[in-house]
Amino acid sequence: MTTLKLKGNWNQVKGVLKQKYGQLTDDDLMFEEGKEEELLGRLQARTGEAKEKLRDFISKV
Repeated sequence: MTTLKLKGNWNQVKGVLKQKYGQLTDDDLMFEEGKEEELLGRLQARTGEAKEKLRDFISKV
């Protein structure tokens, strides 16, 4: 997952993540450039999924 890819379609990715993981909030999905690992950590804590699985899912959206 690259920063550019994340920035380029983040609104679309957020929508897909909210559909798949209904418990995610806007605060969970707050993205700041350069803090991809922090975002993945929040998603991992809320969903219970491994970071690699989340990284792969996001890259496929």
